[in-house]
Amino acid sequence: MKMNKKAILFLLCLATLNSFSQEILTKKEALAITLENNFGIKIANNNIEVSKNNTSIYNTGFLPTASISSGVNYRRDNQTINRQDGTSTSVDGAVTKSYNASLNVNYTIFDGLGRKYNYQQLKETYNLTELQAKETIENTYLQLFTTYFQIARLSENTSNLKEALTISKSRLERAKYQYEYGQSTRLELLNAEVDVNNDSITLINANQQLSNAKRGLNIVLGVEKEVNYVVETDVDFIEMMNFSELQQKTIANNTTLKQNQKNIAISEFNIKINKANYLPTLGLNTSYGWNKSENPATSFLAGSTSNGLNAGLSLSWNLFDGGSTKTRVANAKIALENQQILLEQQKVTIENNLKNTWENYNNQLFILKAQEKNVQTTQNNFDRTQERYKLGQVTSIEFRQAQINLINSKTAFNNAKFDAKLIELQLLQLSGDILNVDF
Repeated sequence: MKMNKKAILFLLCLATLNSFSQEILTKKEALAITLENNFGIKIANNNIEVSKNNTSIYNTGFLPTASISSGVNYRRDNQTINRQDGTSTSVDGAVTKSYNASLNVNYTIFDGLGRKYNYQQLKETYNLTELQAKETIENTYLQLFTTYFQIARLSENTSNLKEALTISKSRLERAKYQYEYGQSTRLELLNAEVDVNNDSITLINANQQLSNAKRGLNIVLGVEKEVNYVVETDVDFIEMMNFSELQQKTIANNTTLKQNQKNIAISEFNIKINKANYLPTLGLNTSYGWNKSENPATSFLAGSTSNGLNAGLSLSWNLFDGGSTKTRVANAKIALENQQILLEQQKVTIENNLKNTWENYNNQLFILKAQEKNVQTTQNNFDRTQERYKLGQVTSIEFRQAQINLINSKTAFNNAKFDAKLIELQLLQLSGDILNVDF
């Protein structure tokens, strides 16, 4: 009796330690880790920074340019000069030195409004980059919870398989006792052994799939974690709006459609930028310079120094460039038309996807309720069959079939539950609402 108490106490301690050793990764924690460490999201955020830099005043051409230049020249040669009165002077190794420095400032006053439209195009490009980053985050959300709920699905299925294996082992023990006391045939014992082996193999495969899924989740999280953690398996469904409201919200907020709209705006500015080449360009240039020279004896001046301010305006107008501007404008208009066609195509495609996903979602919810009833029915059937099996009123084959039916119904219910949640996430992504969900 003392040994039994010690054994029970040991098993309880072992179970407690095992429960403490498993970390619970909640949905909110997984989301926070992903937003901080996911590789795709990091790249998307960097792209936003690049686009933000491109919209800076330093990249618009509205600021003037300034430069400093300086130089020194040294010359040594033999010189001979002949004067009008017939005299001459010769110098060997005559040295000439000159120095110069200047500050130059240039500014484009008018360029046909090209800078203005280019700046507005850069702002639209920045908005487009933000939408692309949002789409990346949305896709990462969907990828994260697809993998997370797959782990939850496999975890619950694995628990069901463990329970089934426990039942099969109990049945095997019962078959052994019955065979030893001559109450059953060896065939009953062999069938029980086969079922235990099959359940063990199924459980091993399920555990392997579960470990693989957790390693797959690590990639989405952007971290390296041991696969001994557990996840939340509860699923809460959101009360969805009616289809008409959902459709309107999708047209207004879908990230793909918004990107296409930004591409149209960028194409419109591209036309204006190319048309700016039809207009003249007016520029201002100014400089402040300093010059000094030291001349040899053969020169009329021994040296000179000068400094001063120079300023000027320059006007240029390309009256005809061979038709290249006209060609660019025409091609830009065609590109705009293509973007408008693409937007209409995306609207039709997304509306079609929305209808299909909506119908799938409602069908899956119906299947979920039906599978929940099936679990209750098969559980009652199994409980009754198990009682009758213990009384010897049903065969082991009938008992096994009831057990298989119960496992299958629980698996089908789990699959229906998580499939419905994933379809719900797809609806939220289509309507542009997935980032607003509180997990």
